Amino acid sequence: MTTRAGFIALIGEPNAGKSTLLNRMVGAKVSIVTHKVQTTRARIRGVAMEGESQLVFVDTPGLFLPRRRLDRAMVAAAWGGAADADVVVLLVEAHRGITEGVERILAGLEDMGKGRCVALAINKIDRVQSEALLGLTEALNARFDFAQTFMISAEKGYGVEDLRRWLAEQMPEGPWLYPEDQIADLPMRMIAAEITREKLTLRLHQELPYQLTVETESWEEREDGSARIDQIIYVARDGHKGIILGKKGETIKAVSKAAREELEEFLGRRVHLFCQIKVRPGWLEEAARYSEMGLDFKDGNG
Repeated sequence: MTTRAGFIALIGEPNAGKSTLLNRMVGAKVSIVTHKVQTTRARIRGVAMEGESQLVFVDTPGLFLPRRRLDRAMVAAAWGGAADADVVVLLVEAHRGITEGVERILAGLEDMGKGRCVALAINKIDRVQSEALLGLTEALNARFDFAQTFMISAEKGYGVEDLRRWLAEQMPEGPWLYPEDQIADLPMRMIAAEITREKLTLRLHQELPYQLTVETESWEEREDGSARIDQIIYVARDGHKGIILGKKGETIKAVSKAAREELEEFLGRRVHLFCQIKVRPGWLEEAARYSEMGLDFKDGNG
């Protein structure tokens, strides 16, 4: 019985559905999924099994035009994840087609993708007519020599099994890289912080979600089997603290409750979650904050 294992990088514009596809493939929630763009900061690895093949997914940050240090570090992480992978899957939204962002990614693939196994996954196919899909498929394949093209809906699951089976066949022969029951290689502390950050992102609007970060300060296992988790929400300005607190503390209470409930479901046990907000004006320029997010501070240099 031949075992196979390898890394698969999911790339695309922000909001193309990479996190949704990763979670669908793995069968568990390991990556932050919101309606906001640019929410995946670190290269989250999710592990899926298909027959004797182990698929290790690298969910990269969305590829976009970077403007700040954090943006540049995220984009560098995305291309780095793709360069290290055995197979790259480019996700393109069916209803948006070849946008300026997709054009930039195709240009990047001309350099990075040469000699690599790169597949195309046209996502959100339920939003367009079949004629439009055929036209988009032809246009994209004329721009790059994709190894295979898949029509999928990551949200609804259409076409995902076909993609997973094909990926399993592409994996190099070799021993499995992770224990069979492991779904993510992120430390639980970071997953807990990501869950809280997701709830904040869903609750808040405009620029604020990108001006905050969440860190798990301590994790205490209790005798009764529950866990006490203390987290710090770092914000850049005093005014941001008030927004997160909300009227009479309602916003932070709702966020904490939603995050705690999801953590309890994820861990399968009781959780006591305590969130503290700290104003730290220069956190976007602190190397330690980037390390905590799994990003390289140096990649943010202009």
